[in-house]
Amino acid sequence: MSGIHFRRVILVLVLAIGNLLPAQSQPAKTAAQGTPPTGKAAPTAKTSPAGEKAQSDLAAGDIAAIKKPPLPPFHPQQPKRIQLENGMVIFLQEDHELPLIDGTLYVRGGSNDEQGDKVGLVSVYANAWRTGGTKTKTGDQLDDLLEARAARVESNPNPTATSLGFSCLKADFDAVLDIFNDVLHNPEFRQEKIDLAKDAMKASIARRNDNLGQIAGREAARLGFGAQSPYARVPEYATVNAITREDLLNWHSRHVHPNNIIFGIVGDFDSAQMEARLRKLFESWPKGAQFMSKEAPVSDPKAGMYFVEKEDVNQSEIRMVSLGLRRDNPDYYAVEVMNQVFGGGFSSRLFSNLRTKAGLAYAVFGSVGSNFTHVGLTTLGIGTKSGTTAQAVAGLYKEVDDMRNNAATAAELQRAKDAILNSFVFEYDSKDKVMLQRMQYELYGYPADFLERFQKGVEQVTAADVDRVAKKYLSKDKLAVLVVGKSADFDKQLSTFGQVTPIDITIPQPGAGGSNASASAPVTSNPEGKALIAKVIEASGGAAKLSSIKAVRLKASLTLKAQGISLESEQAEVPPDKTYMKMNTPGGEMVIVASPQDSFMAMGAMGVRPLPSSQKEDSLNGMKRSVWSLAQHLNDPQYIFSAQGTEKIGDTEAAVLEIHAGQQQFRWYVDPKTGYVLREQSTATGQTGPETRITDLSDYKAVEGITVPFHEEVSINGTPALSIAVSSYEFNPTIDPKIFEKPAGSGGEQK
Repeated sequence: MSGIHFRRVILVLVLAIGNLLPAQSQPAKTAAQGTPPTGKAAPTAKTSPAGEKAQSDLAAGDIAAIKKPPLPPFHPQQPKRIQLENGMVIFLQEDHELPLIDGTLYVRGGSNDEQGDKVGLVSVYANAWRTGGTKTKTGDQLDDLLEARAARVESNPNPTATSLGFSCLKADFDAVLDIFNDVLHNPEFRQEKIDLAKDAMKASIARRNDNLGQIAGREAARLGFGAQSPYARVPEYATVNAITREDLLNWHSRHVHPNNIIFGIVGDFDSAQMEARLRKLFESWPKGAQFMSKEAPVSDPKAGMYFVEKEDVNQSEIRMVSLGLRRDNPDYYAVEVMNQVFGGGFSSRLFSNLRTKAGLAYAVFGSVGSNFTHVGLTTLGIGTKSGTTAQAVAGLYKEVDDMRNNAATAAELQRAKDAILNSFVFEYDSKDKVMLQRMQYELYGYPADFLERFQKGVEQVTAADVDRVAKKYLSKDKLAVLVVGKSADFDKQLSTFGQVTPIDITIPQPGAGGSNASASAPVTSNPEGKALIAKVIEASGGAAKLSSIKAVRLKASLTLKAQGISLESEQAEVPPDKTYMKMNTPGGEMVIVASPQDSFMAMGAMGVRPLPSSQKEDSLNGMKRSVWSLAQHLNDPQYIFSAQGTEKIGDTEAAVLEIHAGQQQFRWYVDPKTGYVLREQSTATGQTGPETRITDLSDYKAVEGITVPFHEEVSINGTPALSIAVSSYEFNPTIDPKIFEKPAGSGGEQK
């Protein structure tokens, strides 16, 4: 067979919780490294009696009496600005500390400029720009060339621009610049890389309602700007399915012209020589159509209460939103200081009053937002347990009134300004940070010295300024209030605060409405695909044998590559919807269970925690990828088997089998001679976002008439993540149903 596919799904949970395990490869710091092993302060030289008395007198004195010298004027080394005759702007910033050269190129036009029926286009474009390779080299070939030099070339999306960057050793600059220039001018956007990017986006869509904070942030933006605003809209299955390779080529031809580009290079080079090199490379590039992003109109959100019901949680996320300002507004500096007083850190009013004193918040924040290109959102947020939801709403309202009615004290004002200015120095403590900020000012049309103006502007803010902008930008009457949580557990109903408008966050399915149905997904299996899945099933033991499987148990050694940890595990599956894993970890025995009734993680001092809904869904859906499940659905119209040509896997020209199992889509790469699956490729949402998971399978052996792989190597987004060495399989063993039950008295709540 092609392997016990259910375990590869639940093993993703191991990767997701790897940060809970103590990494054996990271010993505690010694005193020589900074922090003593005991956690106590490192010993210092003995102080003389006179010195001890001086320290005692200082400690007993008024700390406020200590005189602090004023901050020196902020004059960072500015990059050299060059504008070519074709309109291309280049910044050069010499930095000879290390023999490295980094480059960043901004192309005007980002996700804010997409068509409404193709939201997600810029993300797909940016992902496939580099990975899709060039006309002469595939993305994989570029990977090999760059890895041999420890270099990188990467592309990334942005709301207002799309970036292409590189990083390399000084000695490799010419070779890497040639690759970079080839990607810039000659992208091929190969279809398989477009498909990968689209699959990752669809996996992210499928998981977007898992996390309370993600829901609250997304829906608050939609309330603040409007659901169809480019500043708030989100990709849907239909908009992603509608994106084609031709769209990407058209976007590139419209936007990638020298007069739409800002290019910055920082590193170990001579500016005169670098300027000559770049002029030779780019000066003959003809101008194209000038692109100017248009600011979308915004209006105040409709004030009131809005609610998203989420029944599988025991806490609430609250957001209050109204419109903020642009950064070129004269109020910007005063607003920044007011934000610090109001919600910027441990000493802010929100933190001190709602978290420290009232104990209402896991997290609390609040600020009047600002953007370079359009007004930001004024956003107040708090996370609290379900039973204090109404108290938290009332608490935020009270703090808004307090900020409006009680001016900042002299101590609050000084503390806020000190916090901003002292941290400001570290935000721009390197030449590359200064250059990137200067490039943004160029991109958005801000003055070249805007960074230096910031320090002066903050220093000049008075208490009266803070009071004025608090009254101008903070008002309960203008706030749209969003609550995401379980209403049955609230301390008071939200209607206490006024009429409540429910928000439906149901994810529209592909083709909803009929107009944007996917044209790329096959509607039925092709004969080659049916023949290929039949070959896999026969090689695995045959349909009759596979269909008889009612339970599976196995033991395996797992190696988490990032953590450097090896774990012994025992795993069990009872189709169609129960999975179990037990691992012996450095922190004790860990159990992970996914089932419709109970899904949880349990380990020692960690206790019992609910399994995140996305991981539960991954586990249960992953059972559909087992070969015995597929054997039972060969004639199910919701299961589509489509042969998609061939692709080289090692030395084998593997047959590509694309499988649609209900809402899932994945690929098998099959050895046409043996029928063994050599590789599986799928997408999912991990801890940091969309993931492409590739599992290479090998060491096939027969067990009880069923052929299975005893070794697997898993990579995530191209990075090796997990190695699996199976020691034993059992088919149809007796499995105690109690292993799938939550431990008595656990409650399953995570405080």
